[in-house]
Parts: sequence; C-alpha cells; structure tokens
Amino acid sequence: MGQKREQPPPETTHPGGRLHAGLGFVLVVIFLDVFGFGLVVPILPKLIEELVGGDVGKASRLYGLLLGLYSLMQFGFSPLLGYLSDRFGRRPVILMALLGSAVDYLLLALAPSVGWFFLGRAISGISGASIAAASAYVADVTPTTRRAQAYGLMGAMFGLGFVIGPALGGVLGHYHLRLPFVTAAGLTFLNWLYGLWIMPESLPQERRRNFRLVQANPFRVFATLRCHPVVQGLGLAFFLSYLGQMSLNSVWVLYADYRYGWSVREIGMSLALVGIMAMVVKGGLVRWVVPWLGEARAIHWGLLIGIFTYLGYGLAPQGWMIYPLIIVGSLAGITSPAAQSLISRHTPPNRQGAVQGALSSLISLAGVLAPPVATWLYGVFVGAHAPWEMPGAPIFLGALLLTGALAVSNHTLRMAQLFRSPTQAPSRTSQPASPSSS
Repeated sequence: MGQKREQPPPETTHPGGRLHAGLGFVLVVIFLDVFGFGLVVPILPKLIEELVGGDVGKASRLYGLLLGLYSLMQFGFSPLLGYLSDRFGRRPVILMALLGSAVDYLLLALAPSVGWFFLGRAISGISGASIAAASAYVADVTPTTRRAQAYGLMGAMFGLGFVIGPALGGVLGHYHLRLPFVTAAGLTFLNWLYGLWIMPESLPQERRRNFRLVQANPFRVFATLRCHPVVQGLGLAFFLSYLGQMSLNSVWVLYADYRYGWSVREIGMSLALVGIMAMVVKGGLVRWVVPWLGEARAIHWGLLIGIFTYLGYGLAPQGWMIYPLIIVGSLAGITSPAAQSLISRHTPPNRQGAVQGALSSLISLAGVLAPPVATWLYGVFVGAHAPWEMPGAPIFLGALLLTGALAVSNHTLRMAQLFRSPTQAPSRTSQPASPSSS
C-alpha cells in the first residue's frame, strides 16, 4: 500500500479558483489595514492640534492617548476575535472588522471634536485585531508545504502598506488634512463589498470548536513564556525593545514637525523610506546577515545599532541627517527575527503557537504603555512652560529602554552559553515597519 498523503484544506481544491480569490482577498485586507494606518499617521497630530486651538503640548498628549487606545483595543480583542473565528468561521469576523475600519475612517473624516477621535480609534483597534482571523484563514486555505510562502506574502503586504500609506497620506494631507481619511474609508468599504460577494469561508462546520469566554483572556498568554529560561529572558528583552521602539514611533511626527519644520509630505516620505528599508533588511539581508553573525550576536549588534541610531535621531541638528540615520538604523531590524528564531527553538513543539501569540500580545501591550508616556514626556520638554527645551527626550527614553533590552538579552544568552559560532538558521518572521525597527 502507498503512503497516505496529506489532504489539502477544503478550499484549495474548490472549482473556479476560489482559493486564489480568498487568499488574495485576505492579503489585500492586511495591506489595507497597514496602508490605512500609515495613511493617517502623518496628518493625525496636525488635525488634533487644529481641533485643540494650536496647543502643541495638549495635542501631543491626546495623540499619545489615541495611539495607546488603539493598541489597547488590539491587545484586548485579538484573542477574542481569534476564538470567535474558530467558532463561527473566518469570513464573518474578517468582514465585520473591515466594515468597522471603514466606519472608523469615516468618523475621523467628519469628526467635529477630539471625542469622536477616541471613538473612532477604539473601533479601529478592535477591527485591527482581526489579524488573528486573517492569519488563521491563510492557514486554512494553504497546504502545509506552501504555508511559509503564504505567510511571507503577509509580511510583504505589511511592508508594502507601510511604504505606500505614509507617502500617499503625506501627499493628500498637504492638500487637505481630512482627505486621507476619506480615501482610506472609500478603499476599505470597496474591499468590504468585494469580500461580501467573493470571499469564500475557509473553515468548514466539522472543524469548528466550542467557545468559552475565559479562553479569550489576553493576560493568560503570558504564562506560556515561562516554559524555558531563554524564552523568559528573551521575552522580557523583546518587550523592552518594543517599548523603546514605540516611544520613538509615538513622537516621530511631532518631533520632525517641531524640530525640523517638516511638512506632512516630508514626514510621509520619511516613513516611506522606513518601510522601504524594512523590506530590504527583513526581506533580504536577514537571510544572509543572521547566519553570518549567529542569532545571539545578531540580537546583540542589532540592539547596539538601535541604541546609537536613537541617540542620533535625538541629537541631529538638521533634518537631512535623519535620512542616513534611517538607512543605517534599519540594520537594527535583524534583532526581532533573530530573537524570535531563538525563542522558537527553545519552545516545545506543542506550545509554539501560544508563545508566538504571547510575543504578539507583548507588542500590543508595548503599544498601550509607551505612547502616553512618550507623548507626555515630549509635551513636558517643548513649549513655553518647558523646564528646558529637549524635544528628543522621548527618543532618549527609547534608547535607554533598548539599553535595558541589551543588558537582559546579553545576560540570558551568556547564561545559556549561546554566544558561539553562527550555526543557526535565520527566522522568516517579520514585523511591521517603523522608524529604526528593532
């Protein structure tokens, strides 16, 4: 008798090319999610400042709270939407999230006051948590032999969205501050209509499972990081590095405007360069640099590059200096894939999904905590009431957090005797781009 071959997921053999329609649709959903976020980043602080009568300090604090609210909703609702997609199917969860995103952008386009922005960002954060359902959809419709390729396409959509979104947002915002929101709402609504008619369900009834609300507790996932000392130590370093990164991201637009007088177009172009360099590093250089250095040394050198790049951002006296810093600082992007690869190799096979989910939750939690603190700190050190002018204070805080991540990771790696010859393979894992992504 011949060996029993793995059966492909149901949708892979559906007539009429429904697999391609479904997978292509989900990739577009991911692209639009990042694209829409990038589209509004260059102009959201300006719009808030306009609504609060030009008070830069107050606008920066509100901007930080809005960013934190978005991440808080993602942190709280990602497990819930993932479990709901296991119970009711991927299609209704993804379509509901798409419609929520369109409503959010429309609210922001028409919002007469800052209060409406908080409502819109809460809806958008919940909708953005649908990435768990989108990832599950890809697994449903893709054979195991092609799954890595499919997830690689997801990573490419993240990078592409962050390249095009900020660049277009800066151009459109130059003509009218509300135009990027209208554009994002229209594109997302069209994609929802397309999915409503075309997108097939990927999870058949017999593969669905019962749902208990206690399973959706986002804090339960952190217990999985205690499975190994290396996982626990690198998990802490991972969290500190993302706290530092989010501190920079939170004030990037505010800082460039205040320190260098950049327009929304110039800010959008700088973020587009960040996205391009992230695609170059994570989509190309990682596969050569990490094997050459080894994963432990890649983490060490990546964090060091990040620290000095952040110091450069905070000290650069002229705006043109930021661009070479972005190019050099993008090499810090080797840190995250190397760390996730090491973590995965010290995780039992039956806990891989839980640990990777915990790392995603740590990123969301960093996005909750860092923006309010960083923008508050920025507000303290700019304006007429500042004890002394230092707009780079939140960026220096980011460098300090990266230094903490370096100390924790070096201690963990030395205790585990992992600073040795580079024999490990690089990870394919990638994260959305951000200034000097580490």
